[in-house]
Amino acid sequence: MRIGKDLVAATATPLVLGILAEGESYGYAILQRVGELSDGQLEWSDGMLYPLLHRLERLGHVESSWASSPTGRPRKQYRLSASGHSVFAEQRQQWAVVNRALDRVWSGHGGSGAAIAFGSA
Repeated sequence: MRIGKDLVAATATPLVLGILAEGESYGYAILQRVGELSDGQLEWSDGMLYPLLHRLERLGHVESSWASSPTGRPRKQYRLSASGHSVFAEQRQQWAVVNRALDRVWSGHGGSGAAIAFGSA
């Protein structure tokens, strides 16, 4: 299944913040984690991830530092800052509301015909 660009873009920030809330990580590992979390349905490229990480860093939500990898090659490690933890908590609350609304409409509890009308738009 192909997931639309708008949906991928909308979920990118909360996914990265959530992954970094699990602990410090680096670019390739974040890409791998996105694949794991989505059962291989989301396959991000470097060109999508790094601009997002740089934007989150500019906003002060993510901090980075260079560290040696097991191979000795330097790699940039990313971690949530204090404001990043706050933004992550806020994003979780917002997405919980969206998730509940979608669950309700898709399970038929959102009102008569709501799921059908949504699917035909």
